[in-house]
Amino acid sequence: MSHPKVMPFVKWAGGKRQLLTQIRERMPQKFNSFYEPFVGGGAVTFELMPKEAVINDINKSLINAYQQIRNSVDEFILNINRLDSAMPEDGKGYYYSLREQYNDKLMKAEFDAELAALLVFINKHCFNGLYRVNGKGLFNVPYNNSRSSSIDESSIREISEYLKTITILDGDFQAACEDAGEEDFIFLDSPYAPLNPTSFESYTKEGFDVESHNRLADLYDELTERGCFCMLTNHNTDFIYELYGNKGYRIDVINVKRSINSDASKRNGEEVIICNY
Repeated sequence: MSHPKVMPFVKWAGGKRQLLTQIRERMPQKFNSFYEPFVGGGAVTFELMPKEAVINDINKSLINAYQQIRNSVDEFILNINRLDSAMPEDGKGYYYSLREQYNDKLMKAEFDAELAALLVFINKHCFNGLYRVNGKGLFNVPYNNSRSSSIDESSIREISEYLKTITILDGDFQAACEDAGEEDFIFLDSPYAPLNPTSFESYTKEGFDVESHNRLADLYDELTERGCFCMLTNHNTDFIYELYGNKGYRIDVINVKRSINSDASKRNGEEVIICNY
């Protein structure tokens, strides 16, 4: 069901493009509805393009971009083309001015096509496509010296048509799965558990802490009891094995490259794909 033109319109930390083959190999052969409660850049959703789907993320600015591309694609494209065409030869000052504009709109909760365009622009022109905010919730990633175009317009239009056929939510992962039932497929790609167990990285300003991971593990067990097909990905750590290792779930270890890490020596690692079927 995938379409070769459709690609994620943002790069997102923990994105699953490099694992798509392994994910496809482990998918249930048949399922009803598809749920992705931590959609991020949507690599899995856009690879599968299921007819019945629910996508969700707690990042309201990200979900606003999905909604604007679905509902107001012409306005979104007009805004992003305007930002791209106004970029000077030396884009550094321009990038930081747009980053400030983005943060100002974010603090005012102006969730519109302009905010969506600003999000995609700074995502394509920030260091490693990393979405990171400070304690005040302000985006603070530096410029990556790129002057490339922010979008592929034909892909954006394909994405817009597809998004019109599915449900888009912006809230807690548990709430996103409320209607999941027997033989629905739930793909769970939460913020990573830390490789260093003494610190948890922030994803949004709320973070995704130990309690959140415990709650996710409880949801995984609950969805299993409902008869859902569940697949979960995360770092290969002792903490993840404590949550999922003694329950009869299948756990496969996969070698990955972590290009988002600024330390090249830490760019090779292991992730796990955990299935309940």
